[in-house]
Amino acid sequence: MLSCAGAAIVVAAETDRSDTWVEDCSLAMGSMHLMASSLGLGSCWVQGRGREAADGRSTQDFVFDLLGIDGELALEAVLAIGIPQQPAQARTADDLDASKVHWM
Repeated sequence: MLSCAGAAIVVAAETDRSDTWVEDCSLAMGSMHLMASSLGLGSCWVQGRGREAADGRSTQDFVFDLLGIDGELALEAVLAIGIPQQPAQARTADDLDASKVHWM
């Protein structure tokens, strides 16, 4: 997916500056995801933290080596952004499979 994306945003943090860096990065990713949608763009969260690249390295090592990023940072994720082939269809609660929804 990333090889076909028009753009990609790497989200990483200095972990010694905040004990909530995962949450902070996640909020930034979510905000960018929503903004891309509001602009008519497609986007996808590509998880990096705790994942392994196809060559066996950590995804962090793979991405940082590829982009020449300082190893002092910790990778959270990459946001792939592009122009969708067709617009996403809006959905309503009526579109949900009622057998898979638990209402409280």
